[in-house]
Amino acid sequence: MILTTRTVRLRLAEPLRISRSVTAARDAVVLTVRHDGVSGCGEAVSSTYLGLPTAAILRAAQDARPRVERLPEPEDALGRLGAGAFDDLPPGVLAALEAALLDLVGKRAGAPVHRLLGTPTAPAAATARTLGITAPARAAARAARLAAAGFTVLKVKAGSDDPAEDLARVEAVRAAAPGVRLLLDPNGAWTVRDARSLLPRFAGLGVEAVEQPIAPGDPDALADLAQSSPVPLIADEDALSHRDAVRLAGRVHGVNVKLAKCGGVSAALRTCEALRGTGTEVMLGCLTASSLGLAPAVHLADRARWVDLDGHLLLAHDPWRGIGGQDGTVRAPDRPGLGVLPAPEPEPEGAG
Repeated sequence: MILTTRTVRLRLAEPLRISRSVTAARDAVVLTVRHDGVSGCGEAVSSTYLGLPTAAILRAAQDARPRVERLPEPEDALGRLGAGAFDDLPPGVLAALEAALLDLVGKRAGAPVHRLLGTPTAPAAATARTLGITAPARAAARAARLAAAGFTVLKVKAGSDDPAEDLARVEAVRAAAPGVRLLLDPNGAWTVRDARSLLPRFAGLGVEAVEQPIAPGDPDALADLAQSSPVPLIADEDALSHRDAVRLAGRVHGVNVKLAKCGGVSAALRTCEALRGTGTEVMLGCLTASSLGLAPAVHLADRARWVDLDGHLLLAHDPWRGIGGQDGTVRAPDRPGLGVLPAPEPEPEGAG
């Protein structure tokens, strides 16, 4: 086997503002594993919050390369990965390597990844579409357009300096798209006192669930807040790993499982199984990434109550295609492997 990397710059259609940052672009490192004329690809994206700059991704991939290349078959590599042989890699790189191997093994077997994982029918799910921190009127106009396009779930970012602005944004979105389900994500911007005051008000506006309302670092405080919250609370920044999720099982209403933070498909499946029957449900989330980066999670979409796999929809140009989402529904391809294909390059500005 041969492992190679290449880096692609992903630019957002417009900057996404959340409570702690504004994102306009990020790097995606494509890991490709080749064996007997067949290639499998996975993607790791840079993330300041997760402490994973592009250089660290490339360095980790280089460190993993000899270990991958000395294994005789991709199935063997996938088995060793599942057994923990590559757990020293950063979770985002581990997830990308596993995705590349799943893609390769699926292509060799002529089977889509979801079938390799025991799901015979290709999963499809309504995905949330994220609305960043922006003026209420602008958020309302976007919400109306997205609802008209087929989106039934919208996730509104919160954490403005003035909570009244967040309330006004959600109220405007609710009025503009009265039939959609609403999620709220302050990205840990509130104090516990703020949360106790604000959660009932957002519940009154019909918000279905709130992700990580308070600053991460004190999961016990989040669990305590969940016990009295009038709206379900989903741990995100306080649930980076499988161990974090297990610690919160039965104590919060949901856990946001992102492959880039937990370490990939195998870790996500272990987390889903650990949460089963505890009263804590699964949200499948993502970073801003291409269709290649999101595809492994889409193959797991039937295992989650909430699906938030819209990172590819935020891009000015997605270099891959195949998981849909433009109509509000993501769909796992039935093609072998991950099932995504390279997208045509966009026409240069002014062409035609």
